[in-house]
Amino acid sequence: MITIKPFRAWRPDEKLVSEVADLPYDVVTNEEVKERLKKHPYSFLKVDKPEAWCEERNKEDIADAADCALQELMDKHILIQEECESLYIYGLESQWGKQYGIVGCFSCQEYVEGKIKKHEKTRADKEADRIRHVASCMAHTGPIFLTCKEEEALQGWIKAYCKTHQVLYKFEDEYGIRQVAYNISDKKDIEVLKGLFANLEALYVADGHHRLQAASTYAISRRKEEEQSGRNGNQAQEEYAYFLGVVFPKSELSILDYNRILKDESGLNKEELIKRLEVNFKITKIDEAYFKPETPHVFGMGYKKCWYALSIRDEVLAHYKKDVVGALDTSLLQKLVLEPIFHIQDPRIDKRIAFVGGIKGLDVLNTLTEEEWDIAFTLYPTSIEELLAVADANELMPPKSTWFEPKLRSGLFVHCF
Repeated sequence: MITIKPFRAWRPDEKLVSEVADLPYDVVTNEEVKERLKKHPYSFLKVDKPEAWCEERNKEDIADAADCALQELMDKHILIQEECESLYIYGLESQWGKQYGIVGCFSCQEYVEGKIKKHEKTRADKEADRIRHVASCMAHTGPIFLTCKEEEALQGWIKAYCKTHQVLYKFEDEYGIRQVAYNISDKKDIEVLKGLFANLEALYVADGHHRLQAASTYAISRRKEEEQSGRNGNQAQEEYAYFLGVVFPKSELSILDYNRILKDESGLNKEELIKRLEVNFKITKIDEAYFKPETPHVFGMGYKKCWYALSIRDEVLAHYKKDVVGALDTSLLQKLVLEPIFHIQDPRIDKRIAFVGGIKGLDVLNTLTEEEWDIAFTLYPTSIEELLAVADANELMPPKSTWFEPKLRSGLFVHCF
């Protein structure tokens, strides 16, 4: 059983929505944010990534700058508050297809209990930054990207609602992605949706693990503070006990490849490297500009201006097949290549490895390996079924296993408490 809660969202004025809504903070650099703010001064990145423009270096001051930016959007009526508690439909239409989901607030306690399942390990430093952001803004400023298995009833309800109701937002962003939103304020409609969510066994985090962990940690901390001060309110009714999320049916999601680039400190020459790889892989030289795997368990390797296809040997793959995490291509690359040959033990923190989302294409890998980096590895995309299986097993994927497209826009809905 999953709880969904309507809320009085702060959201952009309809005339300004395309100026406010912007990419998530974690897919743009500080320099990119500065350039975007020059063209779009109301961009929500000013709230979500204050470190890009705030001259203060103290982390608490940076978090306070985010709050000031949010208040400015409210004071200038760039953001307006919904008159009544509502849920929303949020849709994205792109080259990858259409995905329409429900925006609402979800229980931090249900996340703690494991009803909302994760698949990724978070980093303490990133979590701490988002906790400061939440505490200063007193708001959740970007939705957690969620999905569910039981999708037919939800899909049918969304399609029927969109056919009979007026659109709230409809615009095309600079990447050609059509952004659509509908307001759901009728109490009968909200009760129907509550019933649909009550029938779900679980939700799954697709993206936004650090923000969700920060929201949960903040909720627990604040509850303890209120209990110690004698303010024993009903936790179930407290807005801070709920996080902002959007649930999309799993079959509508698109996961792209998430590739790797390395700095080679192995000390091996080309012949020695190939020989080491041949222990676990069948290797084929490719006479193309790059190699994009078309099936799982095959990697591309760009090395010294040549590309190779690395197919895992059957007898090697059989050893990992029964392990829900070990059989992932990201795990296999780590276990068979990155760790034993390049001595990369923890790719989360090792500076010799970086990650390149498939949205950037594969030509960029050649450029990178001709300049700062030495070797590129291309991977077949992780499937949504693999993600769900890992989460159901209460296991965690290796870092950077999934790259979802299109990216959800921040600033369309803000949950203040």
